[in-house]
This record gives sequence, structure tokens and C-alpha cells, in this order.
Amino acid sequence: MNVQICSALQRGIFDQMEASYPNEGGGFLLGQPQDGAIVIRDIIQVENTFAEEEQHHRYAMTPHDWMRLEDEADERGLSLVGYYHSHPDSPAIPSEYDREHALPNFVYIITSVVMAKAADMRAWQLRSDRSAFDAGTLSVT
Repeated sequence: MNVQICSALQRGIFDQMEASYPNEGGGFLLGQPQDGAIVIRDIIQVENTFAEEEQHHRYAMTPHDWMRLEDEADERGLSLVGYYHSHPDSPAIPSEYDREHALPNFVYIITSVVMAKAADMRAWQLRSDRSAFDAGTLSVT
């Protein structure tokens, strides 16, 4: 899986993740397949609705957020292609919690934020049997 994102959108994710620190932040990736890659065209920040005392290592959103953003993507001629979130003071690799709550065929971009600074960004995709994530290639244009 190859994922392309422009530097302005990457910077937007970094800014949001740094502002969310020491808690996790996240949102949706809107885009479309193009020439064998998933091209991210926009990001939409979504409030972390997990219990406040757990937000330093958990991120959640409501089913209403999913429905609303799928409709918004459709209206813009885009697709909801994935989801992004941060791992404060942890590597940009999926956790077991991430695996349990992820959906196959979506792109997952995780940003490691260390001491309030974005340090690493990686793309992942859950296997169809939900057993593990596979690393993708993330290209910043």
C-alpha cells in the first residue's frame, strides 16, 4: 500500500497532534485511489471522546462522527479512506487496541509525538483477517 499526502496536510496533522499532546488526537483522511496509491486530499479533525482520564493513550470518536464525515466526503467527491491519530511519547506503530478497533481496507496514519513535537509519521493497513497491520509506504509531496 502506497499512501501519498502533501506536506501542507502533513503539517496540519503535526500541528493538531502537537496541540493535543499529552493526549491522543485524531481525525479522518479523505482521498481517493490514484495510479495504484491512496492519495490523501484532506483531513478532518475529530474530537477525542474517550474518557478524559484515558485520553493520554486512547482515542475514540462517535458513530455520528463517522456518518457525518462519510456524507461530507461524498458531497466533496472524495471517499473516507482512513483515519489518523497520535501516539504521545510512543512509537508510530499500531497498538493491540488499535488492531482490535481498526477496519480492513482503511489507511491508518499514526504520528509519534515526543515531548509535544511530532517525531515520526507512518502509514498502516489492517490485514483482511484482522490478525495484524502491514506497514505502507508514506510519500510526502
